[in-house]
Amino acid sequence: MGRCVVGLHRFRESGLEFIQQNIFLVATAVLSGTLLLVLSLRRPGGARGVTPTQATMLINRENGQLIDIREPNEYVSGHLVDSRNIPAGSLAERVGELEALKDSPVILVCQSGARSSVACGTLAKLGFSRVHTLEGGIAAWAEAGLPLKKGARR
Repeated sequence: MGRCVVGLHRFRESGLEFIQQNIFLVATAVLSGTLLLVLSLRRPGGARGVTPTQATMLINRENGQLIDIREPNEYVSGHLVDSRNIPAGSLAERVGELEALKDSPVILVCQSGARSSVACGTLAKLGFSRVHTLEGGIAAWAEAGLPLKKGARR
C-alpha cells in the first residue's frame, strides 16, 4: 500500500512539474478546447443547422421555404428545386419579399453552409423565428444524392 501511495505522489509531482514547465502549452490547449466547444454549441445568430434529410422533412411536413443566398451565377449552375435566389449581400434590403415567412421554417442555402450561418443571424435580427441553415450547403445536398436543378427558376 505504501508503495502505491509513493507512486501516486511521484505521479502528481511530475504532472505538476510538467504543467509548470509548459504553462503556455497547457494554457493554449485549454483555450483552444474551450473555443472549439463554444463554437460547436453556438452558431451565429442562433442558427440551427439541419442536415439534408432534416431539411427535406421540414419542406415536406411544415412547408419549409428554401432561400439560396449564393450569387446568381452560382445559383444557375445548380440549386435546390423550388429554392428562391436572394444573394446574401441583398438579403436585408429584400427582406420584404420574405415577410410572410417570419413564423415559417426558412432554410438558407449556400455552397458550404458558412455564408448561410451568417445570413441566419441577419434574418433572426429581423424577426424570423424559425430560420435554419443547410449544414454543408449544396455540397452536402449533392453528396446525399438529392436532386439539383440547373438554370434560372421559372
